[in-house]
Amino acid sequence: MSYWQGEVAAAAVPAPRTGDEPELIAAAQAGDAQAAHRLGKLYAQRGDRSAARHWWERAAAGGNIDSAYNLGIWHEKHGSLEEAVRWYELAAGTGDAEAALNLATLLLEQRGDLPGARTWYEKAARAGSRPAARRLALLCEDAGELAVARDWHRRAAADGDVASAHDLGFLAYSAGEEEETVQWWEFSARGGHAEAAYHLGLFLQASRDPEGAEAYYRLAAKSEHPGASSQLGGIALSRRDLRTARAWFERAANAGRLEDQRMAGFVCVELSDSPAASHWFGRAAASGDAESAFNFGLLLIAEFGDLAGGQHWFRQAALAGHHRAAMELGGLLSAAGHNREAEQWLAEPPQPTWDRLAEPELHARAELAAAATGRRSGVALSVPELTEVLGTWDLVTRPLRDHADVVVWLVERSGLHAGAIDHLASVRGTLLRPGSAPWPSPHEVGQVLATARELRTRLGVR
Repeated sequence: MSYWQGEVAAAAVPAPRTGDEPELIAAAQAGDAQAAHRLGKLYAQRGDRSAARHWWERAAAGGNIDSAYNLGIWHEKHGSLEEAVRWYELAAGTGDAEAALNLATLLLEQRGDLPGARTWYEKAARAGSRPAARRLALLCEDAGELAVARDWHRRAAADGDVASAHDLGFLAYSAGEEEETVQWWEFSARGGHAEAAYHLGLFLQASRDPEGAEAYYRLAAKSEHPGASSQLGGIALSRRDLRTARAWFERAANAGRLEDQRMAGFVCVELSDSPAASHWFGRAAASGDAESAFNFGLLLIAEFGDLAGGQHWFRQAALAGHHRAAMELGGLLSAAGHNREAEQWLAEPPQPTWDRLAEPELHARAELAAAATGRRSGVALSVPELTEVLGTWDLVTRPLRDHADVVVWLVERSGLHAGAIDHLASVRGTLLRPGSAPWPSPHEVGQVLATARELRTRLGVR
């Protein structure tokens, strides 16, 4: 494509020298379209937009497609969109892929003309435009045309688009095609896509390959992926390598992740670094993390003797629904003689929340499901809720050796309706075996979460 302020591809013809101007003017005035095009480039280099437009119009009228394309850019930036469309259409109609790509993007983003945009994206993609193939794939995804979307993503990925390779991995994962999932995420990760490396790490973790997972977490962490730093912090913590765990958690915490600010606080407590623990718990607590607020309160009292500060953060955590904070607050208030408020907290504390650590593979499945449902502006499922669903099932079924009649067994032991238990089992199965059924909706997750909590209550497990 032709030169225009450095924003399009390199010129197909050499840029004119300043001394060529009289010769070019004479040739252009005599009807030489190539000379008029080169003259337009000369004035564009000088910043004389009006003159550039004049000569490009003469060149385009003489059949110079590069000038038509440049005029499309000129009008898109400085003139009317209608004129930009007209000139892009002229260039795109000859098979120019870049003009077709620009035209499709303009129609989509400025006019909201989805059918027109799809037509031109497809023409550009068939002419070899990788960005057009990717945009077309995303439009097809939005329309629910997943098979067509995968075809266009494959074209873009085959041409080196690592973002489309990452998307292909998710489409394969949601369809239960594990081999293709690994293929595309590995391709994308090797191409430098940090999200793909991280999601491949989660997949390997879910597949009980912790060594492989760690390798890809480290690859993602090289690109400062906060989730990968968090995972590596957890791995170091499981090895009791507290200093390494702290370094990883703090990297993730500095990216604003509340759960990692909390974990950094816990590790600093283990390392007897109370000021650092106070920093991290306080930062997360101030952002609304109830568990951090509770632990900040404990730290202020135990390490700094700050009863007023401890009471403040216990109250914040209790108001956010933290059971143990309510009980601690009640005790402090009672000791201080504030019996009425103490009785309120002690008599009606918030219900205890799920605080068990789920198996790493279950948490990985929850993260992958949340990421898969949150793609393309979807409503992402909640990782903590999905983890609680999976963790509850794992917890309550541990006594069983034969899981063939697990639903019947749970119904008999809990007294819950068989339909509720079966629904819980179905959602769990989808999370563990993607592609066996559509992803659950947030409403469905809410229903099975309520069943999971009732199940734990009736079976007396926490």
